[in-house]
Amino acid sequence: MKRQQGTTFFLKIVLILMAIPVCAVGIIWLPDMVQRDAAAHPETAYLSYLFFIYTYTLCIPYLMALYQAYRLLTNIDQNKAFSDSSVRVLKKIKQCAMTIVFFLLTGITLSMILFYGKEDMTGIIMMALISIFVSSTIAIFAAVLHRLLQKTVELQSENELTV
Repeated sequence: MKRQQGTTFFLKIVLILMAIPVCAVGIIWLPDMVQRDAAAHPETAYLSYLFFIYTYTLCIPYLMALYQAYRLLTNIDQNKAFSDSSVRVLKKIKQCAMTIVFFLLTGITLSMILFYGKEDMTGIIMMALISIFVSSTIAIFAAVLHRLLQKTVELQSENELTV
């Protein structure tokens, strides 16, 4: 029992460590960068602010997915891994991952439309495609776990009714 709680404690720490850089960049570095870029290039300042809004919008589902994963680990600690709450958490993680994929695809499309022939976008597009692949993998994994856990919970409730 102690080993399981130690493992989930380690995973909770990892989740927190995954959230800290995103929050630090969003709160400290990004506003300053956008402000300096807008001051340096007033003719395209609107693009800097669009990037700022887009980045914050992309961070919301990421942080929500991390919070849901934290809730799932808490359910595991409380021996509620096979519960309706865990099924809902996995569904929300899947939705957050698909939202991230949607926002990344939208960002790639808009970047290609706005900067076609003006900028070399290959590096940014490649990073976005890698992020899409990772988010899609997480969404698929969460969907499979969601389906398995949902069937398990259904079987568990049927067995409770039988007994």
